[in-house]
Amino acid sequence: MKTVLTIGRQFGSGGKEVGIRVAKELGIPFYDKELLQEAAKKSGLCEKIIDHFDERPKSLLYSIAMDSYMFALPGAGAGDSLEQQVYLATFNTIRQLAEQGPCVMIGRCADYALAENPDHLSIFVHAPLDDRIQRVAKRQNLPPDKARALITKTDKRRASYYEYYSSQRWGAVESYDFCLNSSYLGISGTVELVRAIIDHKEHPVPSPTEIDPTV
Repeated sequence: MKTVLTIGRQFGSGGKEVGIRVAKELGIPFYDKELLQEAAKKSGLCEKIIDHFDERPKSLLYSIAMDSYMFALPGAGAGDSLEQQVYLATFNTIRQLAEQGPCVMIGRCADYALAENPDHLSIFVHAPLDDRIQRVAKRQNLPPDKARALITKTDKRRASYYEYYSSQRWGAVESYDFCLNSSYLGISGTVELVRAIIDHKEHPVPSPTEIDPTV
């Protein structure tokens, strides 16, 4: 197996759960927060700093406050913002982990970082808002209105991060290989579908015209 699967996801869609289950069933590594830990190790950046900027849009006030820290970083230049340092550390880590073999990565513009990787497969998991509210409310023990507010805030943050660094639209069909509604087949069905897509990528079936050009 060679496929490196990246998953973008709406908050509450179950995208992370899909990724965990696909990775477990295929026996390959799963990277979510683990990406940040690896990025911190490889770059010399403080893990708390990387975590602060994890899938977050630029923060001018925080950047100003952290200027002195930025200039202490190995290889940091006068033109490198702290956010840029964190993004590049994460970007490079994603590429390095993909080179090690098949795995599943969640968010963090991983699809953009691996756009030129022939073994890369990108999906975006979404679901109707009411279903996401119900899932988040149950998972985090929140009333529906609080769950809705958290979903709106988190999705806005993820979209801003993705669109700033990738110059692509977060959640748009043209930005990914597949966009899947996790409510249509349920989490188990979505996992099964993703595995079928991976299997097809690994073992493509020739079309009739490829077998016989006269067809």
